[in-house]
Parts: sequence; structure tokens; C-alpha cells
Amino acid sequence: MIRPGLLLGVDDLDGLEAVVVDTRLALTGATGRERYDAGHVPGAAYLDVDDDLAAPPGLGGRHPLPDTAAFVAAVRRAGIWRGSRVVVYDDGPGTAAARLWWLLRDSGHDDVLVLDGGLAAWTAAGRPVSTEPVVPEPGDWDGTPGRLPVVDAGQARAVARDGVLLDVRAAERFRGEHEPIDPVAGHIPGAINAPLSGNTDQLGRFLPDDELRRRFEVLRVADGVATAAYCGSGVTATQTLLALRLAGFYDAALYPGSWSGWIADPTRPVATGR
Repeated sequence: MIRPGLLLGVDDLDGLEAVVVDTRLALTGATGRERYDAGHVPGAAYLDVDDDLAAPPGLGGRHPLPDTAAFVAAVRRAGIWRGSRVVVYDDGPGTAAARLWWLLRDSGHDDVLVLDGGLAAWTAAGRPVSTEPVVPEPGDWDGTPGRLPVVDAGQARAVARDGVLLDVRAAERFRGEHEPIDPVAGHIPGAINAPLSGNTDQLGRFLPDDELRRRFEVLRVADGVATAAYCGSGVTATQTLLALRLAGFYDAALYPGSWSGWIADPTRPVATGR
């Protein structure tokens, strides 16, 4: 069932007039582009998280929000027009697809949907994949960022103190027991661990809205309570922001720098353990 501006299922894509975009991201093994080339939803274009949906790494973290002009150029290259309905997907749990979903909505394009379960759900349903490259006619899309809430490091610290700051990384990274990517282990003091794996089922499909709401209420999320989410670099946290919207919490903010941006300043405090 299509949930406007949020999700659609595999069957909902049948006959739907939409621009489909593959945003698969791989931290190890084959690159996202290589995975796309090996098989994608027929007709889907490809946008790369590192090259198209983020600025170069720096003090803003490993995946800062992209330069506006560069993002506009990438979106047009994917064949997106001002009036396009856009469907985005990744390998399954929405961790990369939600980044493009968030960026488009932040720039004023509301008709964008994440394919629930991504390519895993697509193939599980017996749908075919294609290895044919897709080079769409360039679109005319344009947008200006700033529609969705974000917080900087200082504001994230305030949310951790006065509201709910969700750290969506795996528990062992939150506790500082294992850090495979960033040079410092731990979490922002006062943050609450909410591993993003808890938002989806084994196939990477989002849990029912009421289950998501109960999950976030246990984590102290409530209407009127300042809420923000972060991850390692600001990409996968957008999946939790999508889950929060599905649960009926619409005002949660993204900390774009996330953990990699937080530790770029060695004077900022680091917590470990629970």
C-alpha cells in the first residue's frame, strides 16, 4: 500500500508512472555501482551516495550534505523532473534510499517514495532484474534545501540534554566496544541507542506504523519533545527519520555530521558504555 510521501510496496510499482532510482551503498565488497550493474530494477537509474548525495568528507563528517548545485545536477542526470513521482530503493532496509528521500523532501520535492524492502523485497517477489544500463533524458528538477529540520553539534548536545537524541548505530558501536569505521569509539553524551535494524523486518521492510510508534515511545519519543537522530555519517539516520514519520512523529531533526562530524572536534566529549 502506498503511504504518500513515504513508502510503497513492490506490487504498488506495477503500472506506476515514476522515475526509479537505485542508491545502493556498500561499505565493503562490491561498490554500489557494481551492484547496480550486476542487476537492478528494470528502468532504474543510479545515483551514488558518495559522489552524488554527499559533499567530500571533512569537518562536517564522512558524508556532509551535498552542495546544492552538485545535487541538482545529479538529480537531473537521473531523469527527475519538477513534476516527477520518484521511487528510490537500496538493498532492502532503506538505509541509503532514505538519504535521497530526505534530500529531495528537504529541497521541496514531496512526491518521493521509498520502495519498502528494496531490491531484496523485489527479488523475493519473483520480479526480474536488469543489467542494462539506464541513461535517462536529463530532467529539469530544481530545488532549494532547508525544508526539513537539522541540528548542528551544539544543538545535538542540547537535544541530548533536554529531549531525545537517537543514535541509530549498532549497540556495540554505541557502547564503544567496536568501531570499524571512525577513529574514535563511543557516542554523544546523553544520546539513546536506537539501532536502525529495529525499524524493519528480516527482509528490510518497515514494521507496521503502530509497532514503530510503540518502539519510539519506549525510547521516550513523544509529541512536543525535541527529537533528533544521528548515525556514523548522516546517511543511515535518515532511515530512522522515515520510520519516525511512519510512526506519526514528523518533527524529528537530522544531525548531518553525526558521529564522524562530532569527533572531528577533539574538544567535544565522548561517552562509552550504556
